[in-house]
Amino acid sequence: MAPPTAITTAFIPVHDPRASAHWYADAFGLGVVEESDSSSVLAGSHGQVTLMGPKSGIHVDPGLPWATCNFRVDDLASVHERLARLGAHPSDELGDPERCLFFTATDPDGNTILVTDR
Repeated sequence: MAPPTAITTAFIPVHDPRASAHWYADAFGLGVVEESDSSSVLAGSHGQVTLMGPKSGIHVDPGLPWATCNFRVDDLASVHERLARLGAHPSDELGDPERCLFFTATDPDGNTILVTDR
């Protein structure tokens, strides 16, 4: 029997994978697993994100108006404050406390990122 399908990473296009890796690490407390001029990989407790730069061959420009993944955090308010200090322009907190609370923000490359409480 074949193993179940696993989702292993989400991709975000960036201009400078090394600089972006450190921004995401600071913003979300993620660990930088590897970094290069073409891509960088960050890992959290339940998955990873790959930041793809122009040298990777990806044909997507940074500045996505929609989130390619979400970042689930334990303390939405403190991450909202941290992202505001980092200049990420977080939106108001939205959603339903019984289902999911969330907000969006913008990374230094203009990509929309989604932050959720579950």
